[in-house]
Amino acid sequence: MTGTDPTDRLPAGPAAPGGGRRVIEQRGLYFDELEEGVLYAHRPGRTVTETDNVLFTTLTMNTQALHLDAAWSAGQPFGQRLMNSMFTLATMVGQSVTQLTQGTIIAQLGLTDVSFPHPLYHGDTLYTETVITGKRLSASRPGQGIATMEHTGRNQDGAVVARATRSCLMWTRAAHQDQPDAQGRMPV
Repeated sequence: MTGTDPTDRLPAGPAAPGGGRRVIEQRGLYFDELEEGVLYAHRPGRTVTETDNVLFTTLTMNTQALHLDAAWSAGQPFGQRLMNSMFTLATMVGQSVTQLTQGTIIAQLGLTDVSFPHPLYHGDTLYTETVITGKRLSASRPGQGIATMEHTGRNQDGAVVARATRSCLMWTRAAHQDQPDAQGRMPV
C-alpha cells in the first residue's frame, strides 16, 4: 500500500464493497461453526505487569493490600503481591474474543464455576484455552444459539491459574448475515 492512490486504501469503517478487491474482516466463529469438545488455544499469551495490576486494582476501587502493598504482601503466605484475580478473569475471557466471539456474540449471559487454583504474579505470562462444552439453538430467539465455554488460564509453566464457565448468546451465520449494520447496510 503506497498511500498515493486512493484505491489503495481500505475504508476506515466497515468494509465497503467495490474496487474489485476481496476484503476479509476478522471475526469470531458463528454458533454453527463452534465445535463441542475442541480445544481452542488463544495466542499470543499476555505477560502481566505490575502496572497492569496497579491500574486495574485502583480503577476498580479494590484496595486489597495483596495487590498494592509490596512490603505487607512479602509477609503473607505467597511472599509477594498477587495479580488481581478479576484482572486474570477479564484477561482470560478477553484472550478468547478474537478467535471465538468477535462480532458474532449477541450477549454474555453469565459466568459460573470461577476458580483461581494458583496465583498469577507480576511477570507471569497468561495463556488461555477454551473448550466448547455445550451448545443449543435458542427456543425463543430464532437464528441464535447459546454456547457454553470452559475457559482455562495457565501460566508460562502450565500451572492452571484460572478457570471459568461462560454462557454466550451467539448468532448463527445465516441469521447474522440477514441483519443490517449500525448504518442500516446489509453485510456483503
